[in-house]
Amino acid sequence: MLKGKLQFGGDWLSDLFKAKTPPLIGVDISSSSVKMVELAEGGKGRIRLERYAIEPLPKDAVVDGNIMNLEAVGDSVRRGWKRMGSRIKNLAMALPSAQVITKKITVPAGLREDELETQVETEANQYIPFALEEVNLDFQILGPAPNSPEDVEVLIAASRKEKVEDRVAVAEVGGLKAIVMDIDAFAAQTAFELMETQLPEGGRDQVIALVDVGASMMNINVLRNNQSVYMREQPFGGNQLTQEIQRHYNLSPEEADAAKRNGGLPDTYESEVLNPFMETLALEVTRALQFFYTSTQFNQVNHIFLSGGCATIPGLDQVVAKRAEVNALVANPFASMGVSTKIKQRQLQQDAPALVVATGLAMRRFDA
Repeated sequence: MLKGKLQFGGDWLSDLFKAKTPPLIGVDISSSSVKMVELAEGGKGRIRLERYAIEPLPKDAVVDGNIMNLEAVGDSVRRGWKRMGSRIKNLAMALPSAQVITKKITVPAGLREDELETQVETEANQYIPFALEEVNLDFQILGPAPNSPEDVEVLIAASRKEKVEDRVAVAEVGGLKAIVMDIDAFAAQTAFELMETQLPEGGRDQVIALVDVGASMMNINVLRNNQSVYMREQPFGGNQLTQEIQRHYNLSPEEADAAKRNGGLPDTYESEVLNPFMETLALEVTRALQFFYTSTQFNQVNHIFLSGGCATIPGLDQVVAKRAEVNALVANPFASMGVSTKIKQRQLQQDAPALVVATGLAMRRFDA
């Protein structure tokens, strides 16, 4: 998504944050697992899903997007890569949105690159609460400024250097190389472009909420005509369901997690635990939309796309749609793609909502 090449306090960040990329694998590191996706040219302008893997992470290896155990996460990346059976060693990775400061600025059109870099540095100094030598800074020209044809809008993104370096180190522990660093919300937005054809008129002039419900966090990114108009993160996710299973059936955290994934819970599980959790999740989505309405000029959302591990719960889309009074769909970035014959379609259908960010990252190989 970000295609500048700026790093202050050191060399140009030429290997990360760049536009033209060789074949690569998209790698999404969440608090519970590593998701890996490899896409390829499918002929006739189509894209094909070549292979993918979801590799669990040890408990607390990643906490709130921070990599706490480099070796453990690197080992999971290596195992996932081996299971995929890919020869590609280049990775596109993503930072959590919460670790990145983004700001849109307006600058005169037609600036030379060095002039644009100076302008970005000047603006960044105002908005970033760290010394510039402590951050990786990047920018992307978005296009003409809406109300000023002689200006262009530029998106600035900055993250603490150690956050980028941790993910680069994870790739190296896995015997691989990070060549692109993106932001998870932007990667999900890229993947949404594969799904917007499912909407009436391709979603044009409609307000669409991408809601990613992971293990510990819910991320909301609201789009209109492929531009983000609102982002929010709130602490809620599948861990709440695990804890409820644990409490309700007197299980250890590991037993509860295994039971949630593999089944084998009593017949009362759905009515006593799962259904209340789904209702709570739908309430959290509705609350997030209320925050959106009160803090922007918008007063409605036309569609919700649900992604992340929780989106695989059967019937969740209907519960959310009813509570939020908005059409809700389960995200499947592969719906209009070719799929390799090596991939089991039934398993892919189950895994697809959790692979949205990794798919958006894998799309970086097709950047012009």
